[in-house]
Amino acid sequence: MSLQKRDDHDHDAWLQNKDLTAVERGFLVSLVWLDQRFRIVDYLELLETLYYRVNLQMPKSHTEQYDLDNKFWYWYPLYTLGFFSTLAYLVAAVSGALLGFYYSPASAGAAPGEASVAYNSIAYIMQDLQFGFMLRSIHRWSAQVMTAAVFLHMLRVYFTGGYKEPRELNWLLGIVLISLTMVFGYTGYLLPWDQLAFWAGQIGVEMALSIPLAGEWVAQLIFGGFSLSQSTLQRMYILHVFLLPFVVTALIALHIGIVWVQGIAEPH
Repeated sequence: MSLQKRDDHDHDAWLQNKDLTAVERGFLVSLVWLDQRFRIVDYLELLETLYYRVNLQMPKSHTEQYDLDNKFWYWYPLYTLGFFSTLAYLVAAVSGALLGFYYSPASAGAAPGEASVAYNSIAYIMQDLQFGFMLRSIHRWSAQVMTAAVFLHMLRVYFTGGYKEPRELNWLLGIVLISLTMVFGYTGYLLPWDQLAFWAGQIGVEMALSIPLAGEWVAQLIFGGFSLSQSTLQRMYILHVFLLPFVVTALIALHIGIVWVQGIAEPH
């Protein structure tokens, strides 16, 4: 694409010579108006050229290469697990964002001897907020469905040989994503700050401390110290709400983009 100014073209005269409907004429007039200002047609042509170059370089799928159209049909439902896990992630993200309007990440009680503010906010969502019980249940079940779907998706890829050349990078990316899914579940598990969350957090601290050489540094970085405190809850909240969603969304987009470029690996 050249950055030199292009020759002006009489678009109005060109449109008058065409037998177009009102919709077609409106579309072309809008396209010409935008192209004169942003040169979008040039960028569309670049994307079209890139698309065909990429797809022409991709090898034939196993189904095309070995004529297996009717031999592995019973595997095909398992190829929806990736989409199913992405859909569950979107549901969990939307429901979690709505829950965030009513959640307060504070480990102290409103008064001495009372339950934490975090726990009281969860109790309010479950007991007093209209449709709050349903909203939290949707978030909880979508997270569990996502975890199960990602795990089964990895099994499907392994047993059908989808991790082999040229898809090694996407397999490693999938390992990163399932690991981050576990971190998602763990950080969310601690947010209610009840007894289950407390002891799960204590186990996490002990696991961090058991790491050779870097254990104390990891415990201070992730949990804010060697025992649970407000810093722990604050870190879990930041990871669960602010850091992980952006990282996981970007990696999922990259993962799906690589699948789109390379195609789906059918069973070997």
